[in-house]
Amino acid sequence: MLSQHQTTLGIATTGQGLLEFTDQVQSWLQQTGIKTGQVTIYCRHTSASLTIQENADPDVVLDLETFFARLVEENPSLYRHTAEGPDDMPAHIRASLTDVSLTIPVTNGRAVLGTWQGIYLFEHRHAPHRRQITLHLIGE
Repeated sequence: MLSQHQTTLGIATTGQGLLEFTDQVQSWLQQTGIKTGQVTIYCRHTSASLTIQENADPDVVLDLETFFARLVEENPSLYRHTAEGPDDMPAHIRASLTDVSLTIPVTNGRAVLGTWQGIYLFEHRHAPHRRQITLHLIGE
C-alpha cells in the first residue's frame, strides 16, 4: 500500500557555495520506513538551488563555484533589480540555471545515487541564510 511522508529541513549556509546534505536526506528516508518509492526535494527560495554532483573530489565543487561566478557577473550596472544588493539578481539568475527541485528513486529505504553523487544546496547569496528544503516521499 502506498503511503506518503513529508518534512522540511532547515539548512544554515555560510554564504555562497555548495553545501552537501545527502546524509540528512538518507537519514530521514530510513526513518519513514518506506523501502521503495520516490523522493522529491524542493528548495523554497529563489536565490538558492539544488544539484546532484560529485562528492568525492572537493575540486569539483570549487570549479562549479568559480564557473558560476564567471558566468553570471555581480555587476549592478547589468541589472534593473538591485534593491536587495549586488548579489541578489545574479543569485536569481544562477538559481534559474540550476534546479529548485530534484526527484530521486528510493530503493531499500535509501535515495538511489551513484557512487560519487551527493545532494547539494547551492547558495547563491553572499550573506548566510537559513534555507528551507521540503522533502516529499511517496512509496511503499
